[in-house]
Amino acid sequence: MGEDLGDALRRRRLRAGLTQEELAERSGVSVRTIRGLETGSRPNPRHTSLRQLAQALGVDRLDTDVTRPVPRQLPPAPHGFAGREAALAELDTATIALVVGPGGIGKTSLAVHWAHERQDRFPDGQLFVDLRGCSPDGEAVRPLTALRGFLDALGVDTGRLNGTLADHTALYRSVIADRRMLIVLDNAASGDQIEPLLPGTAACTALITSRRKLTAVVTRYGSQVVTLPALEDDEAKVLLMRRLDERRAAPDAVTREIIARCGGYPLALAIVASRARGHPDIPLAEFVAELRDLGLEALDGDDPSDSLPQVLSWSLRRLTAEQRTVFSLLGIAPGADIGLPAAASLTGLPHVKQVLRELVDASLLNRWPGERYSMHDLVRAFAVTIVGDEGETALRRVVDFYAGTAHAADRLLAPQRPPSRIPPPTTDVVEPPSALDWFDAEHANLIAAQHVAVDHGWADVAWQLAWSMSIAHLRRGRLHDQLTVWQAALHADPVCLAIAHRHLGRALTELGRHEVGLTHLREALALTELHGDQAEQGHTHRVVARAWALRDEDRRAYDHADRAAELYRALGRTEWLADAMNQLGWFAVRLGDHDTARAQCEAALALHEEIGNVEGRATTLDSLGFIAHSAGRHHDAISCYRQALALYQTLGNTYDYANTAQRLGHPHATLGAVAEARATWQEALALYQDQGRHEAADRVRSQLDELLTASRR
Repeated sequence: MGEDLGDALRRRRLRAGLTQEELAERSGVSVRTIRGLETGSRPNPRHTSLRQLAQALGVDRLDTDVTRPVPRQLPPAPHGFAGREAALAELDTATIALVVGPGGIGKTSLAVHWAHERQDRFPDGQLFVDLRGCSPDGEAVRPLTALRGFLDALGVDTGRLNGTLADHTALYRSVIADRRMLIVLDNAASGDQIEPLLPGTAACTALITSRRKLTAVVTRYGSQVVTLPALEDDEAKVLLMRRLDERRAAPDAVTREIIARCGGYPLALAIVASRARGHPDIPLAEFVAELRDLGLEALDGDDPSDSLPQVLSWSLRRLTAEQRTVFSLLGIAPGADIGLPAAASLTGLPHVKQVLRELVDASLLNRWPGERYSMHDLVRAFAVTIVGDEGETALRRVVDFYAGTAHAADRLLAPQRPPSRIPPPTTDVVEPPSALDWFDAEHANLIAAQHVAVDHGWADVAWQLAWSMSIAHLRRGRLHDQLTVWQAALHADPVCLAIAHRHLGRALTELGRHEVGLTHLREALALTELHGDQAEQGHTHRVVARAWALRDEDRRAYDHADRAAELYRALGRTEWLADAMNQLGWFAVRLGDHDTARAQCEAALALHEEIGNVEGRATTLDSLGFIAHSAGRHHDAISCYRQALALYQTLGNTYDYANTAQRLGHPHATLGAVAEARATWQEALALYQDQGRHEAADRVRSQLDELLTASRR
């Protein structure tokens, strides 16, 4: 009983904001007696000191039945809340949780929704404060102000309180120490702002929201970090429908476009829904048209809370001038994401990594594996609006970076390839450790960089990018992309027009558009003959030969390959001659001349081995496999095909790998090795599907069906 009385005395004293000494002075009871009571002595309940203490504290008696205030400070539950199941589950397991994300992503809505749904877990109340870390006036709430508000809600007479921030924190933590309470610290600006407001015991739960990562708080207190992304499409649809008038009907296509143009951003969806509710006679399609025509401006407004651009702008107030500049430049960077070297070129800052880290911490930038960074589309649209005069120069720097580095990567992929006719940019060039991996990672950005170059009239860079991407496109089977980049570069430079026509012709014929492809190839031949460019004539004849072969015109194909070989011999270019001889061997066997075919390909293989051309060896081994299979030497064919596949795998050439795998299945099937044939054809089929080569995929499906039928007989 004495311990219960001691607890009651201590709680009453702390609620009154009194120290033991101050209570002693007010009551006439010695400090020693008060200290003894609070630490567990057992006095007679009718002891005079207890009556004196009760009177000094303004109560009739000291016991454990004294009613303590139960604050209920939560704002109303958010209307139309939807989704966030994973985030809600994470909050269920946390003692201190930090909800992080950019402005308008729904941090406060999540926190308040969860707090209302879990009220039964906090019978002693919920404290809430908006710390105004990102607010229109830029004035964040001081921790001492927030503490005094909390103490008021807890029944402490703050009018009698003096002392430092530390004194108030100690009192606050003592008052709530044994209570099961939720403390919601919304819109926090910094760790220094919230640390004094955190409870001192695990009886209470703290839920923090912030646009910043607050790394120090996470490190010191082990806070659980819940990072909010944009809503998934199904979640966004539920939110939109809940916020619209329930009687409001809209075609699915309209709803989908609203969701897409709002990018799953809760505030953007809420703004559209709010305006639609305010104008019930206007079809939703008109609001979609505004989003389509005005973009981010359609989400602006006079009321700061109803304007996404204004909400996003508040995040900039705590950035340095350098950070704001980098943020704006990232908005104009080509492509959906950016790597660290490209960001350094874009900004001209060798220390850009530190600036990017700050922008990630401010929830204005997302970081992904491999030191890659991206922005939400709406955040990016806002960044573009604040770009200064340096934007054009920065854009040229990063486009030159992509062009120069792509050229360096291309030289690593195909060192035997003739150099580009147009010198590449040399500033900020980085030689990637793995050329094909770099092309894979940066492919979308390279395409975007070429679009920027075309739009700005940087013809030399547009052409250079098309040239440098060609080998990577062919090895990965990106024929549609090959077509796109050469269409963009076709009129970039008159000197290189024949090369552009040649690449376009090859892409088109490989994609089955033979007539238009051959038109480009004829134009390429005419230009090379006009300018007397024998090397380009030879390259174009080889592509024309390939085009005719795709139409089963093997005699025509042979004649063009033979003309290419003559030109290469005259030029003394052994590496090109070997390619032409391999072609001659391939077409010869299709024409039924096995001896000539084998002789040409064996000679070509020797030349490729002599000059160290790995891709040439792989292509020629594939031809020798085809020749062997045609001659009935199926085991030899399998051996050649397997060697070719190993080399293609080393090169990362999935396009030709698929063709060879398809051919390897035939000698297996002929020898009755059904399982091996099926495995190689299934591998080829998967690659054809990935590469969008539908006709080839259909042929392999037919082969697999025939194999299955034969195996059942």
